[in-house]
Amino acid sequence: MTEPLGIAEILGIAASISLLSGWRLYLTVLATGLAMRLGALPLPEHLAALQVLANPWVMGVAGVAAFMEFFADKILWLDSLWDSVHTFIRPVGGALLTLAVIDPSDPATQAIAFILGGGASLLAHGGKASARAVVNTSPEPVSNLAVSTVEDVATTGLLYLAYTNPVAAGVVALVLLVLAIIPLVIAWRVLRKIFLRVRAEPAPPAAIEG
Repeated sequence: MTEPLGIAEILGIAASISLLSGWRLYLTVLATGLAMRLGALPLPEHLAALQVLANPWVMGVAGVAAFMEFFADKILWLDSLWDSVHTFIRPVGGALLTLAVIDPSDPATQAIAFILGGGASLLAHGGKASARAVVNTSPEPVSNLAVSTVEDVATTGLLYLAYTNPVAAGVVALVLLVLAIIPLVIAWRVLRKIFLRVRAEPAPPAAIEG
């Protein structure tokens, strides 16, 4: 039987799921449950509470939600609406998942993990939502579909890496979190240009009263 995960592996998984929760929360929950159920993710005793993710009902709900998200994320502007609805859900989900992988005997570390996990998920979500909002300004739907597909592949690949090499996955997740700042900056600049353009437009002439 595979040895339980060490602290480095646990931190790698925590970094990975906090990032991925900001992209694909339901797929992350489903994949983690499957990994536990298939024995690919052995846990130390203090993380036994995570076994709830392997519950058939939890996996079933996560699977249905992941299925809905897969198609919603491919439709122009519906993806941005979906992202808006999940602005609160994804960071909270990421924070709770990150909290669950930290030893409960150390409340201070758990509090830090909750804050950092939620913050990382929010950053990843913000980067994703900003990038998709910018892409959606394109009149053709191909770029939106392509970006969504890349996100699916990247999420699946990083999930697999998280369960086979958690330390490497953690490093990749940290790099991606840093890169998530880029679409936020781009989105801010685009919105600022639009705002300045609208503000610079002359006001319509007042109607002449007879």
